[in-house]
Amino acid sequence: MVLRWAWVLGLALMAPVALPAGGADLRHPDPRRRGSSGPLLSGGRDQLKSSPASKAPSLLTLGRETPMTVLRHWNSSDGRRWAYVQVLTGSGLGVGQVHKRGWINV
Repeated sequence: MVLRWAWVLGLALMAPVALPAGGADLRHPDPRRRGSSGPLLSGGRDQLKSSPASKAPSLLTLGRETPMTVLRHWNSSDGRRWAYVQVLTGSGLGVGQVHKRGWINV
């Protein structure tokens, strides 16, 4: 009799592990990766340039703490590091706002 109850208890403790009602989660969580596309804030007076060169024409002067999204990085031949960014320019809520892309020296 004791052996029978020990067998039933052992089976009850081991079997529900693989069943959804037993507490096991059959869904595996999705992996989360930290992306490099998070917002970056301008330090103020940054020049958004048309190409990754110091002599390139300036498209826009960014104000302090302008949110930017980094799209890619570039190391120029003269040793400077550049980031290709996207900024939201204009005023209003959606009306008159435009996404501009350009290069900043980082």
